[in-house]
Amino acid sequence: MTNSKNITLIDVLDQLKEKGFESSFKLEGKALQCLESGKSYSSHALRIVEYHRFEGKSNPSDMSVVFAIQCDDGEKGTIISSYGTYADMPLITFMDGVKILDRTEVTG
Repeated sequence: MTNSKNITLIDVLDQLKEKGFESSFKLEGKALQCLESGKSYSSHALRIVEYHRFEGKSNPSDMSVVFAIQCDDGEKGTIISSYGTYADMPLITFMDGVKILDRTEVTG
């Protein structure tokens, strides 16, 4: 894994794309929707392969988390959320119901 003190959100997204996590997701109601294919997935059809948390060095509102997600049909991609005070609570609640396969966490 890369040195966590120097890694950025963009670095992680680039690394994940190299691993095949090329799609982007957004929360639509009670499902994640793949922006590229338009397919929707319930939490039971998803697995969090890894996630990376970032804390703002000078501004606490710069806290975010990137989830690398694999779907039952093989689709792989990412979704980003704020956390802490500015958390997207519907997304965080949804992601709490998704099984985590690897507890890889990098704080940047």
